Amino acid sequence: MQRGTVSVLVFLLMTMLSAPTVVAQTGAPNGEWPSYGGDDGSTKYAALDQIDAGNVDRLQVAWQWESADTAVITANRELGPAGFKATPLMVDGVLYIRTSLSIVAAIDAATGDELWVQDVGSYASGRPTNLGFNSRGVAYWSDGDDARIFLATGDAHLWAFDAATGRPIGRFGADGKIDLTLGLRRPVDRNAYQVISPPMVVGDIVIVDSSISDGPRYMTAPPGDIRGFDVRTGELRWTFHTVPQAGEVGNDAWENDAWTYTGNTNAWSIMSADQELGYVYLPLGTPTNDWYGGHRLGDNLFAESLVCLDAATGERVWHFQMVHHGLWDYDLPAAPTLVDITVDGRDIKAVAQVSKQGFTYVFDRVTGEPVWPIEERPVAPSSVPGERASPTQPFPTKPPAFERQGISVDDLIDFTPELRAEAEEILAQHEYGGLFHPPSEKGTIQMPGWGGGANWYGAGFDPDTGYLYVPSRTNPISVRLDKADPERSDFNYRRGRSGLRGPQGLPLVKPPYSRLTAIDLSTGEHAWQVTLGDGPRQRLIEMGVSDPGPLGGGAYTGPLVTKTLLFLGLGGGRQSAQGPVLNAFDKATGAIVHAVDLPATLSGTPMTYMAGGTQYIVAAFGRGAEAGLIALALP
Repeated sequence: MQRGTVSVLVFLLMTMLSAPTVVAQTGAPNGEWPSYGGDDGSTKYAALDQIDAGNVDRLQVAWQWESADTAVITANRELGPAGFKATPLMVDGVLYIRTSLSIVAAIDAATGDELWVQDVGSYASGRPTNLGFNSRGVAYWSDGDDARIFLATGDAHLWAFDAATGRPIGRFGADGKIDLTLGLRRPVDRNAYQVISPPMVVGDIVIVDSSISDGPRYMTAPPGDIRGFDVRTGELRWTFHTVPQAGEVGNDAWENDAWTYTGNTNAWSIMSADQELGYVYLPLGTPTNDWYGGHRLGDNLFAESLVCLDAATGERVWHFQMVHHGLWDYDLPAAPTLVDITVDGRDIKAVAQVSKQGFTYVFDRVTGEPVWPIEERPVAPSSVPGERASPTQPFPTKPPAFERQGISVDDLIDFTPELRAEAEEILAQHEYGGLFHPPSEKGTIQMPGWGGGANWYGAGFDPDTGYLYVPSRTNPISVRLDKADPERSDFNYRRGRSGLRGPQGLPLVKPPYSRLTAIDLSTGEHAWQVTLGDGPRQRLIEMGVSDPGPLGGGAYTGPLVTKTLLFLGLGGGRQSAQGPVLNAFDKATGAIVHAVDLPATLSGTPMTYMAGGTQYIVAAFGRGAEAGLIALALP
């Protein structure tokens, strides 16, 4: 879809001709969890009800599994992975998980006993780019006779394993693997290219994305092309150029032949798919580099766009660009959520995309038509030489933003006059304004910052209420552009300072600092919004401020939605006295039904399933050599 308004007549015609009958969603099927988000539409929903408001206070640890990384890290402490962020799959009573070091394990879903481990040694290539040893999960595929686990690794290989034994599938690629750094439009440095998120299997195609270095020194960078491989043989079936090449749709959005060298524009986060339509949905990121685009003038399609592809052919079906000529690192950070909704009496097969900037964009997932109008509105120009920011950006008219956007004096912290005065001094040292105020040589405060708003944990959807549940963070940052050293870079400008400390180490702005929002997708309005976590509450009390109540902040996971409750893991953070918990929320109101105390802070989004007549909730925890899975169940 190009910028502009599609006429009502064209839209109605498209709807009548192409929209199939809506099939009710059920989330994860048959008490299993066969895809990262429960189902391939990433609803994170399971219609399980054994754990409910009447007994959730009895949840206890059923078993724990120690990550297969532990022995490797103990022998080589220099590896040092950060948080273990993966979510396991569960199929036929077996959990499948990718560790931070790209080791794959199969685990008995009822007991936590390890069934097999496959270590392909990808960590021997060294620390992967960006967030290092990072992991989201694996993909599962079966045709009824053959069952496979697909792993995309930190050293950029795609592996296929026998789901029963863990042995590589020898007839897939070369002895079970494909080198993903090969076959792209130009040579790729493995140190700048990895895969964090699980592949997506649609029909007989396994689709792979990538994570590419966010700190490049040169305009020419690895391309973020999306590729589809034959699920049985590993043969390359298609490639989608995320930076359109000569003669392709969108190529004219790159001025001065910038399409010939610009890289990134990759989908580092989780993809979603509609198996019935045969479509895969790609949340794409910013082009090279994140903060300065003087060398890539134009709108820069398909950067920061939601792109729908025919998974069998790799052909573009439709797209929508959320950020023109991105200068803010506003990657689409999370899996698109496929939802079946009814709006004004009309059934819609929809897709909802949450964003770092705090918007939820909702489209007909068949046609790409916005469910509610999205308006092009004027935004501030850039003051940086050689830069030309887009004069307008798209703003959804519904749903309302779930996070604060832009910053002014009125947003600053004001627990005491002294804190407010110090905050005003910090603000005055920067440029600032509304959402999409461009980076500057002085330094610009950007809110939300590059961490969101929403981020990789994404949203959950409840087909019973029609609510989309979105955890988010209020996270302003400062971005200053510095002239690049011509001996070390061919950019005119690169990112300089990006940190932002508030008064006395507190946040710069008023609370809440994280929140959970329920959006009614039948109306496009917020149903409720609650604060997530205590945040720096204890710190303020120690400073003599009257107890302000929960302020929001600390670590949190993505949501898990069941027939009865909404679950989300929380950790206290450095300035909080709150311990790690799994909160169970009332789906209709956001009230906390019970906080389940945990032995460790959860780092991966929880999932749930039935095994042996028992409902389990399982999530990843920890980091480095002290990481694993924890399973909760009723006694």
